[in-house]
Amino acid sequence: MNGLREFSKTDEGRRYTLEWNISGAGSNDRGLSYGEDAEKKEDDWYQSPVQAHPLSVFPKPVRANVLADINERSEYPISVDAELDPFSREAYEYLEKQYRNEGRAELFSAITDPKHLRVSNYIVDVGQGIGVLHAEDDGSPKERLVGSWMAGMLRELDSRGRKNPQAFSYDGVLSQGNGLVTIVEDASQHADLLRRLLNVPDERRVKLDKGIGMDLDTQLVVISNPDLDAELDQYADKNGSDPLKALKRRLTRHEFRYLTNRRLEAELIRRELLGETGVGADADAEFEDGTVDSSARQSDRGSRSGRTAISHTTVASSDETAATNSLRNPVQIDIRNEHGTVHERELAPHAIGAAATYSVVSRLDNEDLPPGISLVEKALLFEQGYIGEGDDRRDVKEFEFGGLDGQTGIPVTYTRDVIADLLQDETDRSHPELDVESVRMPEDVLNAMMAGLNDAPVFSRAEAAEFENRLPAVREFVRTRQRDDVLDAILADAGVDEATVAEYVEHVYAWDADEPVESSRGEKPIEPDPLKMKVFETEHLGRFSEADYDGDRPRSSVREFRQETVIRALTRYAWQNRGEGFSVNDVDLAAIPELREVLEANDWDDVRRHFPDFDPHEWNDPPEGTETERVKQSTLNRMVERGYTRASAELTSRVVVRKIADGW
Repeated sequence: MNGLREFSKTDEGRRYTLEWNISGAGSNDRGLSYGEDAEKKEDDWYQSPVQAHPLSVFPKPVRANVLADINERSEYPISVDAELDPFSREAYEYLEKQYRNEGRAELFSAITDPKHLRVSNYIVDVGQGIGVLHAEDDGSPKERLVGSWMAGMLRELDSRGRKNPQAFSYDGVLSQGNGLVTIVEDASQHADLLRRLLNVPDERRVKLDKGIGMDLDTQLVVISNPDLDAELDQYADKNGSDPLKALKRRLTRHEFRYLTNRRLEAELIRRELLGETGVGADADAEFEDGTVDSSARQSDRGSRSGRTAISHTTVASSDETAATNSLRNPVQIDIRNEHGTVHERELAPHAIGAAATYSVVSRLDNEDLPPGISLVEKALLFEQGYIGEGDDRRDVKEFEFGGLDGQTGIPVTYTRDVIADLLQDETDRSHPELDVESVRMPEDVLNAMMAGLNDAPVFSRAEAAEFENRLPAVREFVRTRQRDDVLDAILADAGVDEATVAEYVEHVYAWDADEPVESSRGEKPIEPDPLKMKVFETEHLGRFSEADYDGDRPRSSVREFRQETVIRALTRYAWQNRGEGFSVNDVDLAAIPELREVLEANDWDDVRRHFPDFDPHEWNDPPEGTETERVKQSTLNRMVERGYTRASAELTSRVVVRKIADGW
């Protein structure tokens, strides 16, 4: 519905209908002039209540010629088969009668004069082009489908015993959805209407009364949980005597399950919670200056703790991937409670991603898991199409799943309400300088989601227990993401530059081929340098020690590493990117997982090697002037550059460093 509404605001999606004004007919006054008293005259215009197509005013032969001319020049041919709606027909016939009594010869021109008829643009919305019948709506079948007669208006119009279509409400679901789409929500609550709708798709017509019919042009969408099947199959055992057989034949059935893609689920959570309407990178569009669209949006959402008004700003990130990643991106939110007081809150990086991951994992079938594959890895397969790197990479096409994923699980509405409540709650965190009490961490979101499972009526006891069992794997997965952020920030300036790696690769490649190293500057080729390779492997890689060499000559463990890890990666890359003139200089080092690990130091052993005096036990409050203090400050600075706030960087780094402190 949001998409149709927004599209109707564009030039390509503009929608038009008719407006009528019958004042002044049969008299010599101007009737609708835009002079004095213009506001009163404007109030005399009435739009077609069912969005009648403008071309429906033409007689059929004329309309056919008009459509032929339009379609000859149009890329997308149109068809208008409907006649004027009853309201417009009443106005048309009234004007026709008045001008016929006057003796006017050109009746059609008089009726469609601009003072009586005009074409107007309208924005698609619920009730105007979109009809929605909710589960709680009641009334007779005719009232729900088309509308109702208004007795008071019938008396006022004094139509001498006949039913004047001007006295009809046109508030039924078919009337509202004419021109676009009619949606029957929770159709099992409106099962009595199904047979009434039987002929609508075929005849495209309904009746307000015995002699008053109305043409329809609407896509009928019937939505229901599986319990509608019981309604449709209640007479199935009667075979040929099933009164619903014709209806079932006319229904095109589609099963919609819960999302099983983490990224899409994260975007849906942000949409439900924050009102974001973009998809993918559009949700947080990067501008030329590298900032992120931070237009505040307002959304009133009902939560169990009261109504909460939320406005948000997406935190900018210098990392292009993070700037468009709905799983990782943090958001800052202003919460206005029922008393009107505004409090700032932050969903830390990975908080929404944690909720999305847990939701998706809860929806996956664990009966068809291949050996060695976890539910979290299955979720990654559905999201990115593969798991693992290098030789360990496995594509989703290698697996056969049973197809039951997404049938049950945690719905997004539950997640939305849990987070809304969490944003209202207070925390006991404190810091002398940073506003850490306003931050909601991924762990907070996961704990809140788990805590509400047993009390939520949407889950059975068995489902709640099963979802709780799946939480630890998700919690560990999120902690790994946080760990990577912190480690990358700690070691941001400690990695090996690409030129150094490239030089090492050239020497290893030449060493294996027993050939000299070719110089890119046209100088004389040189022999591969065993000392350079040794220094790189012992100091930069940290994989070997002096015991692995005989002087500068590598022992078997080093030779195996060079041949099986480095050379094998180069050979595979060369084969995958084979072509004339390929050489080692053509290798994209970062595209090879084994070499990317060299370029991106990402292990606590690397931290030990680069910062020998670093003490994780002092992280929360490091002594002034120590290496731990310097490492922490540079780490937090780098995390802020990559999208964290200072407060969320402090909390995340504490979580990660605390985890490794005991074993340091």
